Amino acid sequence: MNLGETIKEENKAFLQDRAKTMIFLRHHLHEELKTEYLTIKDPLTVWKNLKERYEHQKTVILPKARYDWIDLRLQDFKSVSEYNSALFKINSQLKLCGEKITDDDMLEKTYSTFHASNVLLQQQYRERRFIKYSELISYLLVVEQNNELLMQNHQSRPIGSVPFPEANVSSFHGHGREHGLRRRGGRGYGRNKNNYNNRGGHNSLLVPRRNSTPSY
Repeated sequence: MNLGETIKEENKAFLQDRAKTMIFLRHHLHEELKTEYLTIKDPLTVWKNLKERYEHQKTVILPKARYDWIDLRLQDFKSVSEYNSALFKINSQLKLCGEKITDDDMLEKTYSTFHASNVLLQQQYRERRFIKYSELISYLLVVEQNNELLMQNHQSRPIGSVPFPEANVSSFHGHGREHGLRRRGGRGYGRNKNNYNNRGGHNSLLVPRRNSTPSY
């Protein structure tokens, strides 16, 4: 039997079905309401009391939810996830009041509220012809994450601050030392080269070798 029959007037539901309905209703009630309706065994009575108590909330929630939906804009949020949460919150309120928001509605809401500077991006996303809102929002989240990584990399090493490659740095310092030794008349040049190499300051492959006597 459909348990929905147990909350209709003059129903002839079995006690077992009424008990199942009561278990279902109590499971979804707030803790304070569970205590308040603890002694009531008839699901129809509980349902009528709840309806009288909360049905007027629709007249309060619906106008505000409609206004929030009209005012919702992607460009007003710092992140895609914040926008997505706000959209689903409004969507839930509208559904509670009996109004249905489709995937087409959510897609159009997102496309039409891109920032004016992102008109080209909006057109590109439209051309992808997303059918479900979840597909679009997943794509936007990935794009946003990639952009954040690019910005972090840029901030950690701005343009023009790329250091010399290690090999070039070693070569530069080695050349400077060689040049200095030659200016001092070659004193110490090539002497104790093993000790110089073992200091750990330079790559041994970049230290000049002594001129060897050519063999004919």
